[in-house]
Amino acid sequence: MDLTKRAYSLAELLLSEPLPRRWAHSLGVAERARSLGPILDGDAALMEAAAVLHDIGYSPSIASTGFHPLDGARFLRDQEGVDERVVRLVAHHSCALLEAEERGLREELETEFELERPELVDALLFCDMTTTPDGGCTSSRARVSEIVERYGPDTVVGRFIQRAAPEIHAAVQRVEERLNAAEVCDQPR
Repeated sequence: MDLTKRAYSLAELLLSEPLPRRWAHSLGVAERARSLGPILDGDAALMEAAAVLHDIGYSPSIASTGFHPLDGARFLRDQEGVDERVVRLVAHHSCALLEAEERGLREELETEFELERPELVDALLFCDMTTTPDGGCTSSRARVSEIVERYGPDTVVGRFIQRAAPEIHAAVQRVEERLNAAEVCDQPR
């Protein structure tokens, strides 16, 4: 089974029944990943797989630390033997190091999982932070506000997302600039 088909099957198994809204979000994030094809070169399938799998760590059947990037990445590495680059993207998606720091897990995350190439980290962050909880499109500013409102500003997630907001917006801008440049290059002369 190819990487993306396997990723969709696994994510559906882990998320669709226990967490249908999280599953809808993951499908939306994967759809956004497909739209980035013009800037991903040979990494389009890798990005789509990471996108649909990025939140599997929320699944009650695999959650152990309560920190979904770490739980998801460990499961993919230890139980499923998924491509190492996908595992690294899941581990570090959407400024995970900052949230890991809030949770006292930064050293574990950094030690166990190397960062993937910055442009791919940016691309997955873009996909996640421009997708609503229900899978629709949104802006990174609206998404950050929604997360703060949903979790509360003084919670671990609320504090982390507020700290991460400048980097989230910067990464989204970098991806949008790359997309715009790719469109300009594709124009006939």
